[in-house]
Amino acid sequence: GCVGAWAIAARSVDGYSGVDDAISRLAAVDSPVRGWMTAGFVAFGVGVPLFALALRTTLAGSAWIAATVTGIATLGVACTPLGRYDTAHFVFATIGYVSLAATPLLASRTLRDRGEVGAARWSVACGLATALLLTASMIDTGHGLTQRLGLGITDVWIVVVALGISSGRFGRT
Repeated sequence: GCVGAWAIAARSVDGYSGVDDAISRLAAVDSPVRGWMTAGFVAFGVGVPLFALALRTTLAGSAWIAATVTGIATLGVACTPLGRYDTAHFVFATIGYVSLAATPLLASRTLRDRGEVGAARWSVACGLATALLLTASMIDTGHGLTQRLGLGITDVWIVVVALGISSGRFGRT
């Protein structure tokens, strides 16, 4: 949803740089692809809480809460486009970044307790990398690449865990 939206929309805007420009610029008030990017945010904002419901039934702990917060914050980002609601947009994005990085970190505890040490370590690595990259993206003025890497790492984690849940690899807790 969201990754596809920014990947496709970025190619449609003259002068937009996926390396230098924030993803939210694609959904800004004056963006010609605002509708597409907003739809991507909404898809992610709905999809991650649905994933959280499955996560809640398969991994004990609070990772599912962090995932739910990520989805809600992303819906907040969609409702507060740059160029009109910059401060609110920044607050929602920050909440989304923190909760996204927290999701695999919180899941790692349950995975470790289950004896799935490799999956727990991978979850910690994903959460820490996401936190570092998203923090860097908020400090660096040319932050498009660090933002995409930070978001992408945990997006991949979500997909892999969702596939594990749907395949039955993770039993109910």
